Amino acid sequence: MIRLLGWLSALSLVTGLIMGFGVAPRELTQGNVQRIMYLHVPTAWVAYLAFGVVFVASIWYLWNRAARADQLAHASAEVGVVFTGLTIAAGSIWGKPTWGTWWTWDARLTSVTILFVMYVGYLLLRGMIDDRERAARYCAVLGIVGALDLPLVHFSVYWWRTLHQPPSVLKPGAPTMAPVILAALLANVAAFTILYAYFVAKRVHTLRREHELLA
Repeated sequence: MIRLLGWLSALSLVTGLIMGFGVAPRELTQGNVQRIMYLHVPTAWVAYLAFGVVFVASIWYLWNRAARADQLAHASAEVGVVFTGLTIAAGSIWGKPTWGTWWTWDARLTSVTILFVMYVGYLLLRGMIDDRERAARYCAVLGIVGALDLPLVHFSVYWWRTLHQPPSVLKPGAPTMAPVILAALLANVAAFTILYAYFVAKRVHTLRREHELLA
């Protein structure tokens, strides 16, 4: 199953690359710099997904102390931190030519930074506590609290004045972008989602082996 996910992620990433750089046309207003969207938006979606999984798995662990729930939360948090970092980096690269600056402390960027720091702290907390059950319990609480920032990140562009544009797909009504650009974006969202599933499955397998060895 993990190997299949690996092959599917590789195939879907190549497909997304072709769609984004070979099929989708050059955007009229921003030019080729707009193609960063095919990385920035999918990585942001995966970050949402990853921390949402941490939230659910953390509640699951606190409910019945299932080791597999903690392993899933741990793996998803690691992958979420990586993809949040990629989101911030891609957004900065996109922001320089469109906003005239690499970074600005507006509501969206600030809330994403807080989310990133919280889950980096989540991973550091796991490494600081030797008792695995106590570390899992503390991290489950932090994983739940950290995920509460997700609605703030998503709705920040509606609640406050910000340079960051509102969502182009997850918005009331139909998406405003051209169908071919939307198709390329969705292809990359699907590709990065499969890649997320592969990374998490691989990491959960490793954590399970570690748990069995220590047991």
